[in-house]
Amino acid sequence: MEERGISQAVIQRLPRYFRYLGELKDEGVERISSKELSELMKVTASQIRQDLNNFGGFGQQGYGYNVEYLYQEIGKILGLDKTHHFIIIGAGNLGRALGNYINFERRGFIFSGMFDQNLDLVGMEVRGIKVQPMESMERFIKENDIDIAVLTIPKAGAVAVAERLVQNGIKAIWNFAHVDLNVPENIQVENVHLSDSLMKLSYNLNRYMRENE
Repeated sequence: MEERGISQAVIQRLPRYFRYLGELKDEGVERISSKELSELMKVTASQIRQDLNNFGGFGQQGYGYNVEYLYQEIGKILGLDKTHHFIIIGAGNLGRALGNYINFERRGFIFSGMFDQNLDLVGMEVRGIKVQPMESMERFIKENDIDIAVLTIPKAGAVAVAERLVQNGIKAIWNFAHVDLNVPENIQVENVHLSDSLMKLSYNLNRYMRENE
């Protein structure tokens, strides 16, 4: 399937489509129209059709969408038909919380290792995975076919660690450190700034309160 110049806005909506379709599938719903899906997701029906047409459409006029089929196809677009092994760098509260999130495995993301420079944390177990010292990271990546790394460390050390990850074959980084990473263009980086999201929530809350005074 050819994906031609897909905008990031469309890509950002795909996981939401996947989640809603998964819930519909679990409820036994076999087909759904773009209008019905739009009412669930609070996205216009025309937006849904436009988004899905980027990948071939999937719907039939007068029938709508086959929920199971569309769920599987969006999963393939998102790469969820493949298995990815990931490690977490940083065994603090956030790192441990992510390591304990079992839904990663349900989506094909296998939690394989955790590393920290704090020797007091080395040996601790997170869902059966022992925290290892940073000195073991490079060897572990090469021996365990790791392609994704999750950074949950302070920004002071994140750039240097990211360079080590790239040099040892990591293809993608999920970055929770509050710093921009200088990595080659072929390395995929997804930045997650929790405080930015909270500030956005604060803005929307303040705007709502002003409008309703």
